[in-house]
Amino acid sequence: MKKHVLIVGGGFAGINLIKSLRNDKRFRITLVDKNNYHFFPPLIYQVATSFIEASNISYPFRKLFSNNKNVKFRMGNLIRIYTQDKTIETDTGILAYDYLVLALGTESNFFGIENVRKHALPMKNIEEALYLRNHILLTFEKAARNKDIKQAEKLQNIVIAGGGPTGVELAGMLAEMGKYIAQKEYPEIKLGLSHLYLVDALPSLLSPMSNMAKETAYNKLKELGVKIILNGAVKDYVDGKVILSNGETIETETLIWTSGVIGREVQGLPEKSIGKGKRLLVDAYNKVNETENVYALGDICLMLSEEKYPNGHPQLAQVAIQQGKNLAANFKRIEDEKVLEPFQYNDKGSMAIISKYNAVVDLPKYSFKGFAAWLTWLFIHIIPLVGFKNKIQLAFDWFRLFITNNPSIRLILYPKRNTENGSS
Repeated sequence: MKKHVLIVGGGFAGINLIKSLRNDKRFRITLVDKNNYHFFPPLIYQVATSFIEASNISYPFRKLFSNNKNVKFRMGNLIRIYTQDKTIETDTGILAYDYLVLALGTESNFFGIENVRKHALPMKNIEEALYLRNHILLTFEKAARNKDIKQAEKLQNIVIAGGGPTGVELAGMLAEMGKYIAQKEYPEIKLGLSHLYLVDALPSLLSPMSNMAKETAYNKLKELGVKIILNGAVKDYVDGKVILSNGETIETETLIWTSGVIGREVQGLPEKSIGKGKRLLVDAYNKVNETENVYALGDICLMLSEEKYPNGHPQLAQVAIQQGKNLAANFKRIEDEKVLEPFQYNDKGSMAIISKYNAVVDLPKYSFKGFAAWLTWLFIHIIPLVGFKNKIQLAFDWFRLFITNNPSIRLILYPKRNTENGSS
């Protein structure tokens, strides 16, 4: 009998697990995801800023695995796990498993601030990125026709909460858009009223990276005109005012939230399986504590057994990729009745792009910045994309856009059905 591997979540971890198992006839695999496509989160901010199309970083699951007869796809949301019955309930039906793998990723953490949850703009998936793109463009259209100086300034102000790689990259992209595009395409707007704020509760940007990376990001963003506020957490967002822990307030219609993540809630697991930040506690083989045949991978799991990472691994793509491959190898070892291999993370470094031709790269043994780092960033971010066409298309688009400084996809689209006269 083929062992049924049921995977919930088609991110880096789930996709790499499938790729490592799909040619082994001892397994049949079912992937469950609420979307019908895989997407590349590190480039989501470029979709949100109208720099690239969503299709550049997305790929349909059914097309991806169309040549693998032992891989099936089921579109749906996980509702609950029944560990005793070895089944899961989704909003599209009940599925049984021999091995269950949870790779659902994370969602935005608003730290219990209800007004921020309601009104801030997160950027964790394609839908949120497209909504943010629409919001920014609509807000600038409002500013272009607004005659009240105070209101115009409020419309043009943008606040980014979170000084990690996503916040830094987003700030650099928006600053350059203002420099190259806004003054040309929005002549009605007085750019002297526009302010871009990057806010972080910590004393530095890019806190997990090297001092060189922190200083470079800070200085370059300052050069671009970004107003950086450190040691100042967002405490509330009331009536279009961002309230900071240092007492400062900023009037804005656009609060972009990149300030933290939390594990997605999974119903049906023992309480002892849930750790800090709602992440699922796993052993050295990624098996969820207090369960049998239930595993967790990537951002949603918290492994405390590796000596180098006593507080858990960083929530990075490389961790998810490596865990997916290691678990696939261990599933094969179980079938072969061999000894399992514990997961050990191979840190390949981290990086962030700050602006055009400028990035920072931290490798395990040395760090560098500038144009060489920028080229490295581009290369590293093209390799993991799913689909050869996506790689070529993105490389071509980047080449054109970085030369012209003028992306042409700033379209305000309303994806809703028009029910009048029966049309859609």
